[in-house]
Amino acid sequence: MADIKIIGGHGKIALLLAPLLNERGDSVTSIIRNPEHADDVRASGAEPLVLDVENADRGEISQAIEGADAVVFTAGAGGGNPDRTYAVDRDAAIRAMEAAAEAGVNRFVLVSYLGAGPDHGVSEDSAFYPYAEAKAAADVALRESKLDWTILMPGALTLDDPSGTIDPAAIRTEKNAGTARANVAQVAAAALANPASIRQNIAFTDGSVPIDVALNAL
Repeated sequence: MADIKIIGGHGKIALLLAPLLNERGDSVTSIIRNPEHADDVRASGAEPLVLDVENADRGEISQAIEGADAVVFTAGAGGGNPDRTYAVDRDAAIRAMEAAAEAGVNRFVLVSYLGAGPDHGVSEDSAFYPYAEAKAAADVALRESKLDWTILMPGALTLDDPSGTIDPAAIRTEKNAGTARANVAQVAAAALANPASIRQNIAFTDGSVPIDVALNAL
């Protein structure tokens, strides 16, 4: 049994991930900003912990995740406000990495997106630019850390039912298949249990390769 802390615990992926972890016997704590979301988190099989990571300092985050075997960072500002995008998707993510190192939590899984990176190619006049920049910075910081990291890089997210199969050879194009959030949750759960995923960037969309097969081939 592992002790897993999910940051961004009321997000759609987090609410799908928590029951997968709970069902296999892991202990799950979901860190949320809004206390009104606590019941939703409990219904997913996780224990809620209220902490606004956008404004929390490294020490507060470190205290919240202390004793965990792994952290999954799924928090995001949701777009629309560049300042908040940088504050959550970049700054809070990097503080969480630093907090994990401080707390001795070596395993860190970050949800990014397919095509993320310093060479993302998004125009500065695009509304997507702050998100692309924030994710690029967070991804680079995690890769340069000493943590046992995994970066999940799914394609455009959908609410489709889980298939349990992905395309691990996906690269970002305008015609990418979508990626079910439920499949992202399954990949996150599988990655946490599979050492082959450590220090790996896992780019994928929905596809035909069973998730365990894809991860074992890393």
